[in-house]
Amino acid sequence: MDRQQEHVLRVIEEKEVRFIRLWFTDVSGTLKSVAIAPAELENAFSEGIGFDGSAVQGLTRVHEADMVMRPDASTFQILPWYDDGEVVGRMFCDIYTPDGEPARSDPRAVLKRALARAAELGFTFHVHPEIEFYLMHPETDPNVEPKPIDNGSYFDNVSRSLARHFRSDAVKTLEDLGISVEFSHHEAGPGQNEIDLRVADALTMADDIMTFRVVIDQIALQQHVQASFMPKPLIEQPGNGMHTHFSLFEGERNAFFDPTGEFQLSKTARKFIAGLLHHAREITAITNQHVNSYKRLWEGFEAPAHIAWGKNNQSALIRIPALRSDKPKSARIEYRALDSAVNPYLAFAVILNAGLAGIENNYELPEAVDTDVSVLSARERRALGIEELPTSLSEALREMELSELVAWTLGEDAFDYFLRNKRKEWEKYRRQVTPFERSAFLPGL
Repeated sequence: MDRQQEHVLRVIEEKEVRFIRLWFTDVSGTLKSVAIAPAELENAFSEGIGFDGSAVQGLTRVHEADMVMRPDASTFQILPWYDDGEVVGRMFCDIYTPDGEPARSDPRAVLKRALARAAELGFTFHVHPEIEFYLMHPETDPNVEPKPIDNGSYFDNVSRSLARHFRSDAVKTLEDLGISVEFSHHEAGPGQNEIDLRVADALTMADDIMTFRVVIDQIALQQHVQASFMPKPLIEQPGNGMHTHFSLFEGERNAFFDPTGEFQLSKTARKFIAGLLHHAREITAITNQHVNSYKRLWEGFEAPAHIAWGKNNQSALIRIPALRSDKPKSARIEYRALDSAVNPYLAFAVILNAGLAGIENNYELPEAVDTDVSVLSARERRALGIEELPTSLSEALREMELSELVAWTLGEDAFDYFLRNKRKEWEKYRRQVTPFERSAFLPGL
C-alpha cells in the first residue's frame, strides 16, 4: 500500500467517514457510482472490486463481463453536501480486467494512453475549461420549452428571488472539493451561467468536470431549480459551450510560447493547431456527441461552424487568446467546438492526439483568419480554404468512422460501441415528428 492510500485510510478514520462512493464514467459520459463501507476500502485498494462490466455502456463485451474497479487514492475528497450527519467520501476509479490489464474501453484509460504518448514526446497536457449551463424552473413536460429562472444577459448582476446565491454556493462547494475556480459570471442567455476552472493537468481536469456536473446538480436540487448542460436547450438563445484552453509543457517551460513567433506562438504550437484543424471533422462526433449539439454549432451566437483559426477571433474554431510577454506560461490555444455535455476523457484524448499528429507529421498551418467567418459567403470561404464542421451527428459519425486517429485513440471496442450507440441516437431522433412540423404542416397539408 502506498502513502497516498495510507493517508486516505487515516483521514477516513479521523473524519469518521460512513461511506465511500467510487465513481467512474462509461463511454457515453455518464457517471457511475458504487458505495462501499470503510472496512472494505483497504481490500479495494489492494484487490479491487469486481463487477459486471457488460452492464455498463461500452465498457466490455458480454463474454468478457468480469471487470475490476480500483480507486485512485489521489482523487479522494469528502463530499460536502450531506447534511444528515453522515460523512461521505468519493474517489474516481480505474477499470481493469481480471488479469490486471487496464480496460481499453475505460474512458479514463483512453485519456491515460494519450497522455502517455505525449509524455514519450516530452510533453504534459494542461487544460482550462469555461463551462456553461442553464438554470431553469423545474418543469417536467419535455414538450414545453423550459423557462429560465432570470432574464439576465452577459455579465449582468442579476437580482432574483429563486436560486439567488447559486454561483457563490457552487463555487464554495467546488473549492471544498479541491477544485479551483478562476471566476464565474452570468452568460449571454437568460438563466445561463458560466464557471471557469483553473488550469490543471488533463486527467485531473476530466475528473473535475465530472465532479463539477454533480455539484451543479446538487446545488440545483437544494435550491429547487433545474440545471442543464444540454448543448442547445432554448431555440432563440445561445447554447451551452465548453470553450477549452489547451497548452503543452516541457517540464516547467510552456512549449507553446515563442516571443519571436507570430502571435508569440512557437513552432510546436503552430503544428499542434495544424493537427487540430486537419482532424477537426473526424473528432467532432466526440467533442459534440449529441444530435442536439449541432443545433448549437450551426445557430450562431459565436459558436464555431467552420474550421479556421485566428487571434482573438470569436468566430473561429481555434482562437489564440491575447498573451502578455511577461507571462509566457499562459500561452495557450482555445478550442471552441466542445459543448458542456461532452465526455471530457474522450474529448481531451482525441484533441491531444490530433495536435500531436500535427507535431509528429509536420502539418502545415494555414493562414490565420481575422474576419468573422460566419458572415463570409461559401465562395469566400472556399477561396480561403476554410472547411465546415459536420452539420449533424450523422455526418460527424461518417467522418469518425473513417478516422484512423479516432479509432486508434479510443481503441477498437470503445470506437465500435460509440459509433453504434450514436447511430441509434440519430435514428431515434430522425424518426421523431416534432411540434414544429405539426405546427407548420398539419393544418395546411
